[in-house]
Amino acid sequence: MKRDDMMIATIQILLCILLILLLLLFPQTAHTGTDLGLQLFMEALFPYLLPYLILTQWLLRLTAPLRTKTKRASLYVQAYVISALGGYPTGATTIVYLKNSGQLHPKEANFLLAVCHAPSPLFVLGFVSLDLLQNNTFGWLFLCLLHSFNICCLLSGYFLFRKTAPPTISVHNTPLHGSPFSESIKETAPTLLLVGTTVIFFTAIQTIVQKSLVELIPGLPHSLEFMIAAVLEVTNGIKMTITTFPSHPYLPLFVVILLTMQSISIHLQIFVIAKSAKLSVRPYIKFRLLSIIVVPTIYALFFL
Repeated sequence: MKRDDMMIATIQILLCILLILLLLLFPQTAHTGTDLGLQLFMEALFPYLLPYLILTQWLLRLTAPLRTKTKRASLYVQAYVISALGGYPTGATTIVYLKNSGQLHPKEANFLLAVCHAPSPLFVLGFVSLDLLQNNTFGWLFLCLLHSFNICCLLSGYFLFRKTAPPTISVHNTPLHGSPFSESIKETAPTLLLVGTTVIFFTAIQTIVQKSLVELIPGLPHSLEFMIAAVLEVTNGIKMTITTFPSHPYLPLFVVILLTMQSISIHLQIFVIAKSAKLSVRPYIKFRLLSIIVVPTIYALFFL
């Protein structure tokens, strides 16, 4: 084992031991955090994610034989539209399917994994904009900004890869399953389990860490609490921020930053899905850092 790998493994072991100790010290808090994570998943994510995941996976399988003659531009558009409507991690599962079926080169798949990544419009418009902010305009504005940035990146990638020879797609790689609908449900279940597990786990960890910090530092600033919540699980972080600062003049900007930054919970979902197809996450990380700078800056300059 390399020295760097040994160091990373040691850090992970120490982190696991620390979290286990916190679970033992604050069992009731851990239970409360788990309940909160389950509630967030069932109320804020599950209703918006489940239908889109099943329908997009079903659509991909029904149209698989038709894509043997699909042009690269059309394939990019299809992948982006599916990811934009389904939200994360629909984009990642779509790219993995297209790559595993031989319809995308690995470099193209790495690039599209980074670009085809956006929150579900139902989540932004329904949960964040209407339920929490009670402002329908905010949701549409944020989605327009984010997708404008992503589409510009998508166009750049198309011109970058347009001279690349398209992969050879055999009938064996893109079969029309005997039961596409059943296959779509079967493929959706692991993704939902992954999303639910990460949301519940990181919400519980956030609750425990926040509790332990309050015990150690009684005067802990609220801003630090919200930062910890947002970094670990964005859904809970957004809810806490809006509930605590409902009339703050810069609240919309805070929400834009949180939605663009997302959280460890979401990024881990993408990493796990990407690893299953041996995709590189470096382009994904670079695009996320770029979007964190560009999207909130444009919102602050033109819409505050």
